[in-house]
Amino acid sequence: MAQGKPRDSRKEQLWRRRLELWQNSGLSVHAFCTRHGLTAPSFYAWRRELQQRDAAATPFVPVRVLPDDEALPAGNVEVVLARGRRLRVTPGFDPATVRQLLALLEEAPPC
Repeated sequence: MAQGKPRDSRKEQLWRRRLELWQNSGLSVHAFCTRHGLTAPSFYAWRRELQQRDAAATPFVPVRVLPDDEALPAGNVEVVLARGRRLRVTPGFDPATVRQLLALLEEAPPC
């Protein structure tokens, strides 16, 4: 985990399995570490490291392809926001206006 060292993929997979076991165990971090002979500082360091790696490695967002019966007219784009709100954008849209609208929709409470 130290800077400048090459990543050990076996160690990363081991810690990913350990974190998954912990999440499914219902145990506190302390109890889990005691049971598995781990130190809490190592556990927390690996959890933080893997969260950072995962955040850095997810530049893409999920995309759902609509069946033909729900298809949008050619050139239109539909953006599905966090709370299920949908924004349909037609060709020739003003990017600044869409940015402002997205910001407003994302901060507004659900209807």
